[in-house]
Order: sequence, then C-alpha cells, then structure tokens
Amino acid sequence: MTEPLFRDAPYATSCEAQIIAVNDRGGIVLDRTVFYATSGGQPGDSGVLRLAEGREIAIATTVKGETPDEIVHVPAPDQALPEPGNTVTAEIDWERRHNLMKMHTACHLLSVACPYPITGAAVGERESRVDFDLPDSVLDKETLTAQLNDMVAAAHPVFTRWISEAELDANPDLVKSKNVRPPRGAGRVRLVLIGEDGALDSQPCGGTHVASTDEISRLRVSKIENKGRQNRRVRIALDEGSLQAGAGANA
Repeated sequence: MTEPLFRDAPYATSCEAQIIAVNDRGGIVLDRTVFYATSGGQPGDSGVLRLAEGREIAIATTVKGETPDEIVHVPAPDQALPEPGNTVTAEIDWERRHNLMKMHTACHLLSVACPYPITGAAVGERESRVDFDLPDSVLDKETLTAQLNDMVAAAHPVFTRWISEAELDANPDLVKSKNVRPPRGAGRVRLVLIGEDGALDSQPCGGTHVASTDEISRLRVSKIENKGRQNRRVRIALDEGSLQAGAGANA
C-alpha cells in the first residue's frame, strides 16, 4: 500500500520515501509518493527518484499496481534498479504536472459549459479532449472559448471534499460520466468542487487540480469533431502564455 500524498497535497513536488518493493517488471513501489498514477484520463507523473548516494533513477511514468492502493513508478529504459529498503527522494517533473493540473481543471470547466453526459476524456499537458453524448452539433468554438475564459477569469476556488457512498447514491447527478462510475468499496468518494461551496461544479474525481481557476490563465477550444452519431469531441488547449506561466511555478 502506497500513501498517495498527491491526493491532499497536489502542489507538493517531492517527498522522502522508502522503497518497499521492486516488481518483476522493474516497477518501483514506495511507501508514500507525490507521483500521481495514471487514472481518470490523467497521465501518470514523470520525474526522478534520488538515492542517498546521489544516484538518480529517471521515472518515465507512474501507474496503479495489482491493487488500487499500490502505485508503481516505472523507470525509463536502461536504469539500474534499486534494492528494497533504500530511502529515496521522489521528485516529480513539476512543470509537466502543473500543466496537467490546469488542463484537468479545464476539463471540469468544459463539462460546465457543455452540460451533457460525458462518454470519454483524455488530459494532456497542452491539449485535452472531452467527448459528449450529444446528437446535434449545437456547439460553437468561439462561444465555448468565451464561456471557459469567463470561468477562468472569475478565480473560482477549486477544492476537494469526501462524501459517503450513500450520499453519492442519493445524488446520482454528481456523476457526469455516462460510462464510468467512481470506484466503490472504500465507503467514501472524493469530490472536486469549483466555486463557493461547489456552486459552479461538483463531481467525483481522483485527479490533481489547481487551487483557483485563474491559475489556468487562458484557454481556447481548438476543435469540435463528430465521433459518431451521438458523440461530439471537444478539444481544448492552453494558450502559450499559460504554459510559460506554469514553468517554475513550484508552490
């Protein structure tokens, strides 16, 4: 079991941890980590594990292990693997993570501007997409871009809250995805809320997000595509100024 520090501290860029296992594929499991594991359309973090003697192991990506509580750090090719029991400093690629946090939050804003069932999503560092169950092409790039940037400029707070599975069952409209439901069995579900007391948006999500919408800077809707009789794919991108603002913004 790996303690997921990123869940409550998405701005933490590094932590001290102990290697508890190296699996048969060379994946490294720590007792705690700031590395987000691929899930919910958001890619896993990359970065480095720094051993006490100064050697660094480049981490190409991070994934979930055999159980949901296990997080596996996948080394880049040709890395010498460490021994279990060693202490390391785990450090993420912050610039990449920060842009993913912006884009993941932007996808939530897009689901507000397009209040239709979600059929798929993928978060990228510079561009993301969300697919909607929408039979008619009623979406307009310029209108959506303006709506998104209005929400960005309003500096809505973004925060998390835990609710019980029973509370989720009593509020099924919180789940915007048509095909995917939040994992069950833990007794509680993590909500990501935007706006005062979640007035703008509230939905189950395990990803990482910025603390305020104005941290995104600016967005644009780059493309709207038809992907089937009732599937519309909306692509959004960070303006170049947003990417530059994210560089070195280690909070």
